[in-house]
Amino acid sequence: RAPRPAPMPMPAAIPDPTPAPAAPVGILTEPPPAPPTDAPVVAAPPAPPAPPAPPKIELPSSDAAYLNNPKPGYPAISKRLGEQGKVLLRVLIDADGKPQKVEINQSSGFDRLDRQAQEAVMRWRFVPGKRNGVPQSMWNLVPVHFVLE
Repeated sequence: RAPRPAPMPMPAAIPDPTPAPAAPVGILTEPPPAPPTDAPVVAAPPAPPAPPAPPKIELPSSDAAYLNNPKPGYPAISKRLGEQGKVLLRVLIDADGKPQKVEINQSSGFDRLDRQAQEAVMRWRFVPGKRNGVPQSMWNLVPVHFVLE
């Protein structure tokens, strides 16, 4: 019988200082201990329902072309005295587009101009405001400008 050749020695492993690209990184920790088997199992409370989507709100408008809202008349005495300015009115507009209440939010500085703006806007018609597509009463700010030309 022929003697067997001696097995070739295996190469020695050399540690590589760079980790493999998919190697986990970090500190290994022990998993938390399992609860005792005699402890009651408590289910997590159900998640609260998602809040409803906010309502889609469309503000009232007075600038639709078909509404034909006339500009307020310029009081003659205000013209002679050179009074001009901007009145900002707060208007409650009902679901039919009719003004129900007109308040002065910011005065022009002249009572005559403020009153004239209020009277004119009470005769206007508006596209009513809508909440989720349904017409509703809403407050809206309406600017009225008095400018001498």
